[in-house]
Amino acid sequence: MKIHEYQGKELLKKFGVVVPRGVYCPSADEAVSAAESLGGKVWVVKAQIHAGGRGKGGGVKVAKSLDEVRQYANQIMGMQLVTHQTGPEGQKVRRLLIEEGADIRKEYYVAVLTDRRTQKVAVMASSEGGMDIEEVAHSTPEKILTVYVDPADGLTDAQATELATGIGVPAASVPKAVAALKNLYTCYMETDASLAEINPLILEGNGDIKALDAKFNFDDNSLYRLPEIMAYRDLDEEDPNEIAASKFGLAYISLDGNIGCLVNGAGLAMATMDVIKLFGGEPANFLDVGGGATTEKVTEAFKIMIGNNNVKGILVNIFGGIMKCDTIANGVIAAVRETHLSVPLVVRMKGTNEELGKQLLKESGLPIISADTMAEAAEKIVAAVK
Repeated sequence: MKIHEYQGKELLKKFGVVVPRGVYCPSADEAVSAAESLGGKVWVVKAQIHAGGRGKGGGVKVAKSLDEVRQYANQIMGMQLVTHQTGPEGQKVRRLLIEEGADIRKEYYVAVLTDRRTQKVAVMASSEGGMDIEEVAHSTPEKILTVYVDPADGLTDAQATELATGIGVPAASVPKAVAALKNLYTCYMETDASLAEINPLILEGNGDIKALDAKFNFDDNSLYRLPEIMAYRDLDEEDPNEIAASKFGLAYISLDGNIGCLVNGAGLAMATMDVIKLFGGEPANFLDVGGGATTEKVTEAFKIMIGNNNVKGILVNIFGGIMKCDTIANGVIAAVRETHLSVPLVVRMKGTNEELGKQLLKESGLPIISADTMAEAAEKIVAAVK
């Protein structure tokens, strides 16, 4: 789960990381009064969407008068903001953050994330913070420093100091940078985040260290025990199909292809997508119905897949262990009839009650294409959509 910048800054402030004063605005009309309440002569008008690159896309503007605050707020609110993370379709801006200006002397990049290779927490920092951090990572990776933290020990003063001095924080400001890094790490751990990123973390003219942005991703599996984090969820920013799938216990992720996939088991789902690509096709989704799929769940899965206008065919690939093939067959038959499926459907099943499942499909009288192997199934669905 992702959250907005203004929400991320609430978390950072709670854990002792210094952030600029700002006011969240759900409408453009509130922007001027927000700026007046902050005072000063410079304000930043920021689009709030779940994507990076907002500045380059025109979603962040510096205003030097209240008239400019009003102008930029009206310009940004409601726009379809396109960044390198939204894709060409962009994301509609429904929320704004009005923030006080900052005296930026230097921009840094810091992040805490889970490193599965070392099975530790990686704390990263770079002297090259700002809008081009992706290019820094690609072209000059040596400018990104990393320390690995054993969760049993936490981020030590020595590690935080190593990062702060390594990215060039002036000596007088190193203690403040160390505090910011340690507090960011604590925030990451206490909220079950999978990513906690500040880009940029800035050095101000008075020597203060401040988080000018905040990006968080959270482990969905932990949200049941963190209602205060779950409350930050913004359904407007999420794929409607993924929201619908979650209501029925389906693991669903939209992709860019045209072949819908319905599979039981995450590993088999990944393998199915690989085989589709091997035969020249492109999967339209990852969809795992799990081991306890019912007719209702299978029907809902079909509705979600065909709700994607890009889907030109569907491949059902089932390995019947806990999940019995006849149960899936009945679900498929009911789903095809209820949804009036009009695209090619290939079904491959192996395992418990396999023959019964195949018999049910055959006797249904529906135009279902059967396959015995994954390769045959992939080959048939790719041919059918072409």
